[in-house]
Amino acid sequence: MNRSKSRLFIKREPVLSISWVLAFISMAFVLPSPSYLHYVDWKVLGCLFALMLVVAGLRKMYLFTKLSTVVLRLAHNPRQVAAMLVGLTFFSSMAITNDVALITFVPLTIVVFSLCNEQKPILMTVVLQTVAANVGSALTPVGNPQNLFLYSYYAIPLQTFLLTMAPLVGAGALLAGALLFLIPTRSKDFFLHVQEVPPLEAGKLVRYLMLFLLSLAAVFNLLPWYLAVALVIVFSEKVLLKHVDYSLLLTFIGFFVFVGNLGELELVTIVLQRVLQGREFLTSLGASQIISNVPATLLLAQFTDNSRDLLLGVNAGGCGTLIASMASVISFTCYTHYKPSEAGKFLFVFSWVNILFVALFLLLWVVWY
Repeated sequence: MNRSKSRLFIKREPVLSISWVLAFISMAFVLPSPSYLHYVDWKVLGCLFALMLVVAGLRKMYLFTKLSTVVLRLAHNPRQVAAMLVGLTFFSSMAITNDVALITFVPLTIVVFSLCNEQKPILMTVVLQTVAANVGSALTPVGNPQNLFLYSYYAIPLQTFLLTMAPLVGAGALLAGALLFLIPTRSKDFFLHVQEVPPLEAGKLVRYLMLFLLSLAAVFNLLPWYLAVALVIVFSEKVLLKHVDYSLLLTFIGFFVFVGNLGELELVTIVLQRVLQGREFLTSLGASQIISNVPATLLLAQFTDNSRDLLLGVNAGGCGTLIASMASVISFTCYTHYKPSEAGKFLFVFSWVNILFVALFLLLWVVWY
């Protein structure tokens, strides 16, 4: 790979590149061996792969666009359209992950408002969709990669998981709802034109819904994960394999190697345990702002038994900087492709909205948790 191709790859996959640079550096201190295989949480990778494959199948059928079309028919003004789109993103992220929700609904937002002759609400709607995806996905073990990992790593009971995250998610939903009032209701040019999509194939829909249930069964240990993955691969269309986010899976492996090697270094273990002791929430929230919440989760989980505060911290930490949750980069990319001249404006609005959410979560942690 020549220098220009290397630069292009790093620019396109910064987190993947960083994960493997760190992994290779750590190999200088802990030489490669078969024990590396034990660093990797294969169940997490397998379940992620299965979920991504199934959701790709549902997206290929335009299921989510079809559902949004049905919901949007209830909207009669720009604010209601924004509320529907933000709500769809919020609730769907709990099942299809935050990044898939944004990949699906942010482009739809741009299309819908453009067809409605409404340009101004797009920026705020996309920003609110971004925080809605990051907050909504925090509720469930399958909502985002860090939750899936923590749910498996600490073997957190489902009820405990849901009850822990419910206050944070509920508070975030209320703030997102309040910020929707910044979007106007009146517009002389408003006319809702929903996107037409091909009719759903009943047989194919049932097949992918069954595969989705199989994937969930593996997450919740109702079925061996390797069996679920095998069934999903066999009964999914092979063309969908190219739609799986392999860079995310490789990023996980890179960080698994890195943090596994760190765990073998006694001095590093002692230092990180001392840093985390009693400060899991604040440390994980802060680390997420710098290295993103998925890498922060994989790193810090090795050095603390306080699953509750770590779970809260990395999910609260999904709000904040643009890279706090890599899903947020999806929204930024989609919007700047639509309006390249407003990249700075997007970052400004995104930043002050996310500061509000981080402040809310800090207050909630002090008062409630």
